[in-house]
Amino acid sequence: MTSFTRRDWLRTTGLAGLAALFHTPTELLAGPHLPKGETPEALIRLNANENPYAPSQAVQDALVRAFAKAARYPYLERPVLRQRLAEKHGLTEAHILDTVGSTEGLKIAGLVLGGATGSILAARPTFLAMLSFAEKFGSYIDFVPLDEALVHDLDAMERHINNQTRLVFVCNPNNPTGTILPPDELEAFCRRVARRCFVFVDEAYIDYIEQPGYPSMVRLVKEGLNVIVSRTFSKVYGLAGLRVGYLMARPDIIARLADHQVERPNQLGIAAALAALDDEAFYRYSLEQNARAKRYVYTLLDGLGRRYVPSHTNFVFFHTGKDIDEVNAFMRAEGLWVGRPFPPLRDWCRVSLGTPEEIERFGAALKKMYG
Repeated sequence: MTSFTRRDWLRTTGLAGLAALFHTPTELLAGPHLPKGETPEALIRLNANENPYAPSQAVQDALVRAFAKAARYPYLERPVLRQRLAEKHGLTEAHILDTVGSTEGLKIAGLVLGGATGSILAARPTFLAMLSFAEKFGSYIDFVPLDEALVHDLDAMERHINNQTRLVFVCNPNNPTGTILPPDELEAFCRRVARRCFVFVDEAYIDYIEQPGYPSMVRLVKEGLNVIVSRTFSKVYGLAGLRVGYLMARPDIIARLADHQVERPNQLGIAAALAALDDEAFYRYSLEQNARAKRYVYTLLDGLGRRYVPSHTNFVFFHTGKDIDEVNAFMRAEGLWVGRPFPPLRDWCRVSLGTPEEIERFGAALKKMYG
């Protein structure tokens, strides 16, 4: 039989163009990919900003109980989760859209609100899940560089808004830099911009902010502005593998986004999320361990004379002075998996904060790299 490859099939069926459409350049990847020939267990994972301590015992127990419902669609359980989230944030259930991780919410919003004929305004570098997805469907992504402190340049971003701008994306704290915006400046920016287009604020890492009383932009949702806020259970709650997130927005916006939802959280994810919301002890433990690991990395980088950005997340972004591909190759040889490229800052590296043993392994490798 003549050899017939997948590429041949795409070519003969006229789908080669479609395959090219869904091929994402390296710099637009929204998540890490396993190096060829390596298994997930082969490397210490300090590359995806996961919580290394989860799930908690309370969540594990809830998951076991939830298996009894695994044969049932979660029609009755989803409203329970939405109601709990509404109570948590002082909203109504109609203000909440539960999603398969916050990534699904990001992609829906980019596709629906960004529009195929409009543009989305965002900082660079930032989290690209929304932007790379919307771009595939025709949206133009208008990138504005971060300022010298690697913080969103809100003044420059506002100057870039034009008649084609449909959506402004703000990741706060920002991924990959870990920086936050002064809350008064962010709120004033959102209020002004929301009169001209939609504003999406990604608050995936807001729990890690150590500045007392730092506000969420949910307050603008309560006022009925054109503001959408996303949250996730993947970080401080440690449920990245169960894929549960949510959006908060005015009810008519939520209804519009819900019409384009591809899938919904499942029984296990919902049960885990509800249990995680009740587990205050694990929530505090996650934050304490994260702060401890962050202090270790700061001390390590200070000792090596490496510049880094004070972080309000569960990762640290530091200047390597080397191309990230070179750094990644070295770290993989040492059994570690660290951050991917974040153009244009290719001589910077994002390292996620793991357990003490994992961070110490990273420290030893980093000292060896600069030794």
